[in-house]
Amino acid sequence: MSGEITPYANKIVTMIEQARQNALHSVNAELIKLYWNVGEYLSIESAKSDWGNAFINATAEYIKENCPEIKGFNRRGLYRMRQFYETYKANEFVSALLTQISWTNHLQIMSGTKSIEEKEFYLSLCAKEKYSSRELERQLKSAYYQRHMLSTQTVSPIEAQSNDDMRLLDHYVLEFLDLPDKFSEDDLKKAIVKNLKNFVLEAGKDFSFVGEEYRVQVGNSDYHIDLLFYHRGLSCLVAFELKIDKFQPEYISKMDLYLEALDREHRKPNENPGIGVILCASKEDEVVEFAMSRNLSPTMVAEYSLKLIDKKLLEKKLREFKGILLAKSETGD
Repeated sequence: MSGEITPYANKIVTMIEQARQNALHSVNAELIKLYWNVGEYLSIESAKSDWGNAFINATAEYIKENCPEIKGFNRRGLYRMRQFYETYKANEFVSALLTQISWTNHLQIMSGTKSIEEKEFYLSLCAKEKYSSRELERQLKSAYYQRHMLSTQTVSPIEAQSNDDMRLLDHYVLEFLDLPDKFSEDDLKKAIVKNLKNFVLEAGKDFSFVGEEYRVQVGNSDYHIDLLFYHRGLSCLVAFELKIDKFQPEYISKMDLYLEALDREHRKPNENPGIGVILCASKEDEVVEFAMSRNLSPTMVAEYSLKLIDKKLLEKKLREFKGILLAKSETGD
């Protein structure tokens, strides 16, 4: 029965995902329209007011004092909205493109380009390629516009590194929806671990969940492994540890201690030595490293690496989880 129902179930899943994307695009379009309208109002009123720019400063202060729950409308945010309107108000070419692009990408284009022609170029590119802010930044840094204009032949943009489905879910959209706005580092870690657990069970062949915050004893001290799984194909325990900072070599040493404790106290006689997966989610990067027993043969190491979830896929999912969750912690100030 399950084989017969699969095509129909997949169709429903596709419909759900498409609806989610449509909803995100709709919210983003409303947000950009709001920023445009606010920018237009500020441009007109600050020009008329005897206060000039002080009008915007006073408006920001009023919102801060009387509506502190509203995020993104501080002094800097309001100036950006006015700049946004004044940059494109007479430009019919880009009018249809503006709501197709996230506010984060608009800010990158306004600050990272010089001429209106260059802005039009990147607006069109973003709308066509549906770039995330990370990918747009890479195109800007590669000077794609300059290379395109100087070349006598067609120049392609540098290849995108990711194809995330949540491109428009930047922190301005989350603020607009008034979602929870403050994550501590511990909250962030717990949220990523929760998402990671589900992802491993969905994407990792032969993984079975053993426990979260799994206790092991090293010497006289107790430690807790973020996530512990059992891999049926490899007949071994797999420990996942998440660090909310840059990768440090000592993380491998600490994982080795955990693996020794697991092998000594929890491994059954018919099972292979355990393996550790260290995930680091710093602000700048995502790194995944494997820790394996020194007693493993080269053949076993190769088999472990082949049957575990690919590092690049883990890094990609870690980036997605981190990006969505960190967005909720932004205040817009």
